[in-house]
Amino acid sequence: MRGYLTFFFFLCWSVASTGQTAPTLTPAQAQALVGRALATESRAAQDFGHSHPMRYRLRKASLHITSTKEIIETRDGDVAHLVQVSDQPLTQADEQREQARLDALLSDPKLQQHRKQSEDNDTERALKVLRVLPTAFLYQFAGTGPGGNGSVVKFTFRPNPQFNPPDLETGVLTAMAGELWVDPVQERVVRLAGSLQQDKSIALGIAQLDKGGWVEINQANVGEGQWRIVHLKLVMNGRVLWKQKNSDSVQDYSQFAPVSTTLDYRQAIQMLRAGVAGR
Repeated sequence: MRGYLTFFFFLCWSVASTGQTAPTLTPAQAQALVGRALATESRAAQDFGHSHPMRYRLRKASLHITSTKEIIETRDGDVAHLVQVSDQPLTQADEQREQARLDALLSDPKLQQHRKQSEDNDTERALKVLRVLPTAFLYQFAGTGPGGNGSVVKFTFRPNPQFNPPDLETGVLTAMAGELWVDPVQERVVRLAGSLQQDKSIALGIAQLDKGGWVEINQANVGEGQWRIVHLKLVMNGRVLWKQKNSDSVQDYSQFAPVSTTLDYRQAIQMLRAGVAGR
């Protein structure tokens, strides 16, 4: 799911953390804050996972299956190892298949190169959306509230009727509205919830997303000043051509730990295998 709706990461605001109620912002002031903040977040997005790679666990629950993977970010792209299915350790047969998959990665570097290219493509699509966020939505200050590390600031957003999407990735924004909760000291988004306000056709009608689909994302400081998604909930229904496509999943990210910036994917595989052997 890396990069899928990643654009919801980014918004921030700098105010003093005094515990006092922040002054009300006009729509113009809120819009200006968003524009200034997104320049900083764009730089963070471009650097994502490069200067501060992490090792972490991803638990994904859908209607049909729950899986847990251990993932290591490297200069060659992410490497993952499946460690649980339905919150239970792998069977011997499943572990053998997983080890065979890792052996294939080791013996054929092109497989990892293909994965890295896919990750880079996801990042570029996310950046396309991020760059237009200041003009895609109209933002309004909506108050303050308690957060995990102090006061957080709330913004609501709705489509800007003057926005003309430049590409497919940004077209869906014209049908989305929701709210953002911001840590004003760290200048990062801690929560986003957005929903489709109407059916949305994309790609000249080849695909359609149904009204009512929604996404919720929580982000947090996972150590050493690094902010990552820790929770993602996605409910989206639609179709591609004549085939119905439905998504209802929850992803939880945990156990973050930094790894070396010089780590390559082969070394990461050995680390994952050592972790499995040590359980």
